[in-house]
Amino acid sequence: MQKSSLKLAAIALALSLTGCGLLPEKVDETKDWSASKLYSEARDEMAAGGYEKAIQYFEKLESRYPFGTYAQQAQMEIAYAHYRQGDAPQALAAVERFIKLHPNHPNVDYMYYLRGLINFNDKISFLDFLSKQDPSERDPKAARDAFDSFKQLAERFPDSIYTKDAIDRMKYLVNALAQYDVHVANYYYRRGAYVAAVGRAQQAVTEYRDAPAIEEALYVMVKSYDAMGMADLRNDAERVLKATFPNSLYFRGGQQASSPWWKVW
Repeated sequence: MQKSSLKLAAIALALSLTGCGLLPEKVDETKDWSASKLYSEARDEMAAGGYEKAIQYFEKLESRYPFGTYAQQAQMEIAYAHYRQGDAPQALAAVERFIKLHPNHPNVDYMYYLRGLINFNDKISFLDFLSKQDPSERDPKAARDAFDSFKQLAERFPDSIYTKDAIDRMKYLVNALAQYDVHVANYYYRRGAYVAAVGRAQQAVTEYRDAPAIEEALYVMVKSYDAMGMADLRNDAERVLKATFPNSLYFRGGQQASSPWWKVW
């Protein structure tokens, strides 16, 4: 009985080993591809939305042909593919790597721009604009990072084809950051923390002088000083509000504009 069991076990082992040998090895279809072929196939995958496959091709291209323009272009494409995938950490890492390796590349301005876009879209997506959620109610870190990235682009590459759009986005982000402070100031006001409300509203007025949101910031200051019985400071804030925004809706019962500031589309 024991000999039979051993014989069966030996047969089973032999069959398993034979079976493993019969399994076909995984063939790398890109093994003999040239740099131009890898790049072309990767671009086709990108166009079709196959970002994961495109990234694999670009990484193989960079690994096999590390010198030359194809490798540098592959690094840029990898960053963009991660961005389109919605993988912000990987996209930012790829951007930072490229900027570090190629600070004088003729297209490095695009990487600064892409870094701004990645941060911009990290918390401010297209779907958010279609919803009723005010982006100022979210954590402003991504907005600050995006602003800094666009600012670096504008300062280092004033003649870049991406600078105009970057400046437009900076203007939007300035108001987003100002409105965030106003949102917090209103939060404090509703809870009776009037000193804190004034402080946060004053921060918006001081740091973002040209932002439309400072109209509401000044109004919060007027309300807060009034609630604290500080008539002189209330009147000062009201004078500034009237001088800066003579047609403000806040003079008509504190009404707000019908469309939110962030509904730009």
